[in-house]
Amino acid sequence: MDIENPEPEYHILNFEEGKFKTTFTKKFMNRKSYTVPDSKKVLAFLPGTIIKIFVKEKHKVKKGDPLLTFQAMKMNNILSSPMTGRIKKINVKAKETFTRAQILVEFN
Repeated sequence: MDIENPEPEYHILNFEEGKFKTTFTKKFMNRKSYTVPDSKKVLAFLPGTIIKIFVKEKHKVKKGDPLLTFQAMKMNNILSSPMTGRIKKINVKAKETFTRAQILVEFN
């Protein structure tokens, strides 16, 4: 084995068709691993600005009830409740901007 050109590290991948021997790039090896999203946290799927909030903390909501209105890409959008439950915390205020993947609302 040459120090300047080390042998690649091979990995075996199992597929229905059989096993494949391959190498992984550094980028692939350093990637952030997938985590299951918390269903009690409503995350922003794109950046925007809050227009109006329809609910308050400790309020009960049903699945499909409007939580808030936000503007993104010059369009007003209504964010609806993904579940029936009680609002634990609202992490944004009217006229406030938010980023993608920011937690907007939390449920109990």
